Amino acid sequence: MQHFEDSVYDLIVETSTNLPGDVRRAVAKGRALEDRATRSGLALTTIAQNIGMAELQVSPICQDTGMPTFIIHTPVGVNQLEMKKDIHSAIVRATKNGKLRPNSVDSLTGENSGDNLGLGTPVIHFEQWEEEGVDVRLILKGGGCENKNIQYSLPAELEGLGKAGRDLDGIRKCILHAVYQAQGQGCSAGFIGVGIGGDRTTGYELAKKQLFRKVDDVNPNGDLAKLEDYIMDNANKLGIGTMGFGGEVTLLGCKVGVMNRLPASFFVSVAYNCWAFRRQGVMIDPATGRIKEWLYESGTGVSVEDGSGQEPVAAAAKTGLLQAGVVTEDALIPAAPAIAASSQAAAGAQAAEGGSREVRLTTPISEEDIRSLRVGDVVILSGEMHTGRDALHKYLMDHDTPVDLNGAVIYHCGPVMLKDDEGWHVKAAGPTTSIREEPYQGDIIKKFGIRAVIGKGGMGPKTLKALQEHGGVYLNAIGGAAQYYAECIKKVNAVDFMEFGIPEAMWHLQVDGFAAIVTMDSHGNSLHADVEKDSAAKLAQFKEPVFK
Repeated sequence: MQHFEDSVYDLIVETSTNLPGDVRRAVAKGRALEDRATRSGLALTTIAQNIGMAELQVSPICQDTGMPTFIIHTPVGVNQLEMKKDIHSAIVRATKNGKLRPNSVDSLTGENSGDNLGLGTPVIHFEQWEEEGVDVRLILKGGGCENKNIQYSLPAELEGLGKAGRDLDGIRKCILHAVYQAQGQGCSAGFIGVGIGGDRTTGYELAKKQLFRKVDDVNPNGDLAKLEDYIMDNANKLGIGTMGFGGEVTLLGCKVGVMNRLPASFFVSVAYNCWAFRRQGVMIDPATGRIKEWLYESGTGVSVEDGSGQEPVAAAAKTGLLQAGVVTEDALIPAAPAIAASSQAAAGAQAAEGGSREVRLTTPISEEDIRSLRVGDVVILSGEMHTGRDALHKYLMDHDTPVDLNGAVIYHCGPVMLKDDEGWHVKAAGPTTSIREEPYQGDIIKKFGIRAVIGKGGMGPKTLKALQEHGGVYLNAIGGAAQYYAECIKKVNAVDFMEFGIPEAMWHLQVDGFAAIVTMDSHGNSLHADVEKDSAAKLAQFKEPVFK
């Protein structure tokens, strides 16, 4: 199969940059249910723009391109060892070309391999079958949503729902609790795959395999079909909303599978996937290695725009237009997102959500400006900001920073970066899940005089207390909107701690028009705490049995 490596590379690029049609329709359906002028509505508008931008620019939809996981069915006699070598080569090429972020990290040393290869990465599952073709399916599931996977051992006592027994009703409670506990940290609105039975390992595998089903399919098991419908009808009543901002749309898809188990064990495993549901598949000719068929509908032409934006242009169409000289590269790149217009519309209607406004700030930021902000305000930043993730926060607890952070903004982001003769360029730069930094953030805010922290999903009471005492805010950017925010980054000023690897390095970025929403302010208010409390109360309404 001399063309197999090229086919896998094409599969990786398509999966990373172009959401399939069934996923786009689910996002569009969610947008139709949400008030466009609310915080969640603004988030969904941003998501829709980001989907189109990623396709146009053939760049990652989200900067966290996740753990590449392949499920491959081959006829008897196909050389799986050679296929694995070709997959590794395609992974290296995709990483070098900025279609994947280098995500493979040594668990003991923290060293990033730089090419997405290492012990256990990528994940490749081979299975033989009696068909003639080679079926290759790929999912790119980011760390933020992977961290919200959860497994239940029944019977169990669940917060707000009481006892969950070893029956269909107990499974129902587990799934609802799984959606509740994810809040906005997994980049809701999300999709979930559920595995019933197995052992702890195979239960999670079954759950993740459910994510390879098409969004609009119907479960052949009648009981599970009813359960899926029930979850889709009721999970959105929790009021968690997009990004955890509160709202009507929390879940976009639910797929449930079942397998046998040991008598002593009853596991319900839930694989949570963000809105950036990146999975695709191809059928490959075993003689040549060429792609014969794409197994999921292309996202090209399936718009999630609201009618005011431009339709996405397929990568193939873009290439053809360029080669024909009809247009230039710049003509196909959308203008910088209309952040001001979007945020003004949202802020105007958010008065009913507590009174909010649009505020433009330039770094470094004064304490006076920060203390004037309230939860719900849309902040549009210009100036220099600095990325910082897990490795940097741990380091700064016991060391000094290479730059002055007094009045500065820290961005929880691990960007996709490429370097050429002109220097570093940002290819994707959305926020990562902030709660991981909760053990460090409050101390670092006070130690270095940081005024604003940007991330997604919110933070906890320790950080909220530091924001109140020191005078700081937490700004929630839209998770997964990596192209949307990359457009706001005008220059890479410098970088420190490259020894941590590209995602964990401290990038010093010049930004203009970078918009995010205040969700934790210096007055002790936290939208995340409020939404969690409200959704906990709503969760309790599902305590009584439904399936008997």
